Amino acid sequence: MKTPYKNIYNVLKLNRFIVLAVVVCALLSSTFSVWMAFNTNKNAMNSAFAINTDGSIIPLKLVNQKENFKVEALAHLELFHNYFYNIDASNYEKNLKKALWLGNSSVDNLYRQKKADGVYNRLLQYSLVQKVLSIESQITENNGSYSFTTITIFEINRGSIIDTYELVSTGNLMMVDRNFPNNPHGLLITNYFENTLKKLSDESRKE
Repeated sequence: MKTPYKNIYNVLKLNRFIVLAVVVCALLSSTFSVWMAFNTNKNAMNSAFAINTDGSIIPLKLVNQKENFKVEALAHLELFHNYFYNIDASNYEKNLKKALWLGNSSVDNLYRQKKADGVYNRLLQYSLVQKVLSIESQITENNGSYSFTTITIFEINRGSIIDTYELVSTGNLMMVDRNFPNNPHGLLITNYFENTLKKLSDESRKE
């Protein structure tokens, strides 16, 4: 007795089903592997591990990068504004040299402009003391780039007269390699600009 041939269409359907099943399984397996790798990498980025004295592993949560950046940025801005504006006849060269390490050419251009306008000559001629009283900075993030607005209150002591001023400055921050002690926070001020400078009255200072 002859063995009847199977219907060719049924065979093709079965083969197509097997191929589709294998492809689907391969796609699911690849997707799961990628997800596992991504999840493992994410956990590794957010955690660190230390070995205890008894050999056990201790997980250490790292500080959130954005929060850490904000702390570094605020410290960098405070350092810069102190160096750039907290000056007198005895320390201005040393302080300005340190300030120039914390910014790019926009800071250097402002320094050269002030020098050409005779700001530092008057500092020497009249023995002026420019003292920073407070520094308040706001940092804004936009698509991975950071800008800032800083309000610096400082006074100029002319001996018998002391005037107080409010300076509003703006700029951007970019990350660079740390250079201790010249640039300990690894940040650089760019597009620096002194927006407004106004003299404060005694009443506004009390407020």
